[in-house]
Amino acid sequence: MDYLWTPWRYQYIASLKNPSRCVFCIETSGECDQRDFIVFRGKSSFVILNIFPYTTGHLLVAPYAHTSDFQSCSPEESAEMLELAKRCQFALAQTYHPDGFNLGMNLGRCAGAGVEHHLHLHVVPRWIGDSNFMTIVGESRVLPESLETTYAKLRQYFS
Repeated sequence: MDYLWTPWRYQYIASLKNPSRCVFCIETSGECDQRDFIVFRGKSSFVILNIFPYTTGHLLVAPYAHTSDFQSCSPEESAEMLELAKRCQFALAQTYHPDGFNLGMNLGRCAGAGVEHHLHLHVVPRWIGDSNFMTIVGESRVLPESLETTYAKLRQYFS
């Protein structure tokens, strides 16, 4: 069996073991949305940039409610999450013209959840030949623009 190591994630995962607060339990005023890269606030869920993106434009959709159990979401909450994921896909398609997308949830640490106590849905744009595995083999990320630039580009699709 071969093993693929991801040492670049250790610092991030270690910082989550005893966080001072949940990264997805956001403040309600909206005053810090740009600083915190919150792209859109819906009725029961919000869209935020992943600050450790796999690719440029990596978005997350999360409910306001602090839950790790997708089954505990109301039909309205889960429907809004999926509608927001569709809006994310549209915004990313219009902005970056990717060749495809990964959409998914990692429920529980054994399933790959870096933040296991607050449900969130990943929307990751993908390109043929992208450097998705650069982080594993080269301990490097190839991101052609800053999070601030990505935020500014995507925000217009959610106003």
